[in-house]
Amino acid sequence: MNNEKITEFSALVQKSAGAGSLTNLVFHSPVKNSTLLKAKGTLRQIGGETVLQLETFLTEGRVTQENVSFLHIDSAVERYFDTFKKADLNDRGGQASVMISKKGAVSLVKKGKIGEGEISATPRAEANDRVKNRLLTGQEDFLRALGVSDEKGRIHDKKQSKFRQICRFSEYIVEAEKKLRRDGTLHVYDLCCGKSYLSFAAYHVLTSLCGRDVKMTCVDLKQSVIDYCTGISEKAHMDGLSFVCMNIDDFIPEAKPDLVISLHACDIATDIVLNFASRYSADVILSTPCCHHQMMHEMDCPTLDFIASRPILKQKLCDAATDALRLLKLEAEGYKTDATELIDPEDTPKNVMLRAVRRKNYSPDSADAREKAEKYDFTYRFLYGKAPEGLAEIIKK
Repeated sequence: MNNEKITEFSALVQKSAGAGSLTNLVFHSPVKNSTLLKAKGTLRQIGGETVLQLETFLTEGRVTQENVSFLHIDSAVERYFDTFKKADLNDRGGQASVMISKKGAVSLVKKGKIGEGEISATPRAEANDRVKNRLLTGQEDFLRALGVSDEKGRIHDKKQSKFRQICRFSEYIVEAEKKLRRDGTLHVYDLCCGKSYLSFAAYHVLTSLCGRDVKMTCVDLKQSVIDYCTGISEKAHMDGLSFVCMNIDDFIPEAKPDLVISLHACDIATDIVLNFASRYSADVILSTPCCHHQMMHEMDCPTLDFIASRPILKQKLCDAATDALRLLKLEAEGYKTDATELIDPEDTPKNVMLRAVRRKNYSPDSADAREKAEKYDFTYRFLYGKAPEGLAEIIKK
């Protein structure tokens, strides 16, 4: 976009980058019907050269990257204004912002001393060449087979978000492994496995990184998914990993589960997974829920009408309340629970990880167990206006 103020802003970005004082650059407020959401710019050291790395976030969670050399920074920044109406430059010495109005008027606000002082021959920048402190590198066979990385182990640009998710989940698997029994074959089940990115990661981490003997079974209703995943496991030489096409309610585990995992099982499918894990006394449960439709449709709680009468707030309430209620139920069934983030919300909004570890020497007849069951019963009645199914079984278990 050709405009004096945009040209001035672009020159400030180039000056800031050259001085090594650029903290970050953010483009936002995309034009109507754009497939882009926002773009972020940071300084990076790549191959011994300082570049401005522009990371663009697209719809459906996709991400692209562009590395711009110093001489072309100003023209690259101007080009981004064809798509975005606002941009903010943060420099160690000051800030600058550009805004394009609906009528096309451009305003520039700047303060401080942006890029002041002698331009450094070695500007401050984050090193992009360093080996990141991750459990996975991209060289793993299963990542290549899944199309996350190429033959050389480089993560594809469009799979960066997925790779970060896989790496973070792998860290949770390492933590979970420490809570599992130390001898014999571990029996692991992934329910509603889908394309099984995390199934392959879990198997790899447990066998290759933790050195455990593992028999892992993944269950899903779609035969096409099962066929696809079976092919991937063969390519990745994961002999102890198998896939079964079946309804979870009909699935009977070969042995007591040591670990049950589930990623983004839709709505009550997450409850079915958690019920399975509890029924067969799984030692550790890792579950990331997806949508929460049931409570949206069935909640009957006049006390919360001041929230529930507003759809967007009701959705947020139901998301949090559903997962909290699930954790209460697991606690009544003998588990120690918590909730944490699987990954940055920018990568996926469905990022809550429910974790549960079975208590040793748990007794359903104890006063503590009965107190937790009563708390679950009270909370369920408060939210739904009726008694929960299966409470007697929880107390008798």
